[in-house]
Amino acid sequence: MLMSYIWTGLVAVSLLAALWTGQGGALASAVAQGAREGITLVISLAGSICLWTGAGRLMEHAGVTGLLARMLKPVLGRLFPSSRTDRHLAGSLSANVCANLLGLGNAATPMGIQAAQRLALQSKNGVATDELCRLIVLNTASIQLIPANVAAVRTALGCASPFDILPAVWITSVCSAGLGVTAAWLLGRCWRK
Repeated sequence: MLMSYIWTGLVAVSLLAALWTGQGGALASAVAQGAREGITLVISLAGSICLWTGAGRLMEHAGVTGLLARMLKPVLGRLFPSSRTDRHLAGSLSANVCANLLGLGNAATPMGIQAAQRLALQSKNGVATDELCRLIVLNTASIQLIPANVAAVRTALGCASPFDILPAVWITSVCSAGLGVTAAWLLGRCWRK
């Protein structure tokens, strides 16, 4: 709700500034050009999303995601102890993490929602469990090995080497996920006291 007021305020200020300075025509031209570029970007992203989602499906059918799930099992078992006994939760969590590792946030979302729903069943009185909070933090931080969607945006905007950001992506995603999980763990311990 607050964001709608902020955006409305920004639009109103820009309209008033354009009218005040006599740049109404330039503002109208910029709005039309921005809408055109937005549509072009969405269409180019749709192709990339289809490509990487298809690659994810192929990886799933080829058993690569199962292999990744087995590799992630020790880590996920420590972060989410409930996944040791709940196979559906373990499957949703590993698929979510694998999709995030590949930079496919839009493909990871449905699996993250499934995992969150399974974890929410364990909550008492509608209060989020520590495991559910950690899942939300990890989904928000999203450790990425291959930032497919970001690379698609960079390609659509004319970047010659869209993957040259890999070291920065790796460092920032590991730092944000590590700090987020640590903060969730510390706050979970403080909250219980």
